[in-house]
Amino acid sequence: MSPVPEPILQALSLPSESKVDLSTSGLGSGFTSTGTIRAQVPGKNGTEERRYFVKTSSNGKSAEEMFQGESESLNAIAASVPGFCPQALARGPLDEPGTNPKTHFLATEFLDLGGKISRITGDETTLAHRLGKLHTTPAPPDPNTGRRRFGFPVPTFCGDTKEPNRFCDSWAEFYTNERLLTILATSEERNGPDAGLREAVEKTAHKVVPRLLGDSHLGYNSRGEGEGVVPVVIHGDLWSGNAGWGQIVGSGRDETPGDVVYDPAACYGHSEFELGIMHMFGGFGARFFDQYHRIVPKTEPVAEYADRVELYELYHHLNHHAIFGGGYRSGAMSIMQKLIRKYGKD
Repeated sequence: MSPVPEPILQALSLPSESKVDLSTSGLGSGFTSTGTIRAQVPGKNGTEERRYFVKTSSNGKSAEEMFQGESESLNAIAASVPGFCPQALARGPLDEPGTNPKTHFLATEFLDLGGKISRITGDETTLAHRLGKLHTTPAPPDPNTGRRRFGFPVPTFCGDTKEPNRFCDSWAEFYTNERLLTILATSEERNGPDAGLREAVEKTAHKVVPRLLGDSHLGYNSRGEGEGVVPVVIHGDLWSGNAGWGQIVGSGRDETPGDVVYDPAACYGHSEFELGIMHMFGGFGARFFDQYHRIVPKTEPVAEYADRVELYELYHHLNHHAIFGGGYRSGAMSIMQKLIRKYGKD
């Protein structure tokens, strides 16, 4: 056990008479360290235990931006589907006031995980139902325009890749500029110029994306009937390692146990964008997708659904190539070559 740093105690507004300790978990990622805070807080009927999850990072400005993005992401999901993920409670610097802060923290509600996602059908606490509810709840309007737009109020991080999330009225424009061309630039910055990769990404962005995701095409059937797509909250990094069965505990209220998600990199986007990384790494299975699509029907044109999911999966191959290099390039090239042959003709 370790003492809890004073900035965290102040940010969580824990009474001075509380008994508080911090235990480190040894978990986290290559970018953060994690721990658990247990606080014995005076209450009406004696003391009550409060539990919090804490992440810290010493990456300076990047850590500050990363935790801001995760905080906003968690709270966007929790606002649409309470209990589906922990809420972010506080974040800030750990360094002495007046210094250029290097170490930052993020404190959230505590998620008590109990295993893999549920395989039960018809239960409103399953991942399929909770994700379906998230993806059928329109994103909040942009406060500056009053319109529901594609983007997010702050940058987010998928791994250590910064996603700018600038708002767009067009989903095709957002996916082209804020995802494909951004991750290409990040990859070249880290791995060096790659003429073949650049040519394929640019052709995909400028030929395939307008064909599959164009504003007058996506969300419309063969007779031209439809309403386009409405932006919803996307988790953004929903592989099987970021989902499980659990319950938010130690928050002072009872949350219904069920399937939960964490470590998001959210944006307001097309619901099917979520499915790209879910297909990339597997772990969800046909039963999950059958349940999910009963709640969130496949977007028109339905005949292009599988190709759209591959197009969305492409981003994560490119992102993993940017982070880890090596073998992920071939997966990205394979997807692009297939889609360019089918949709990229002049």
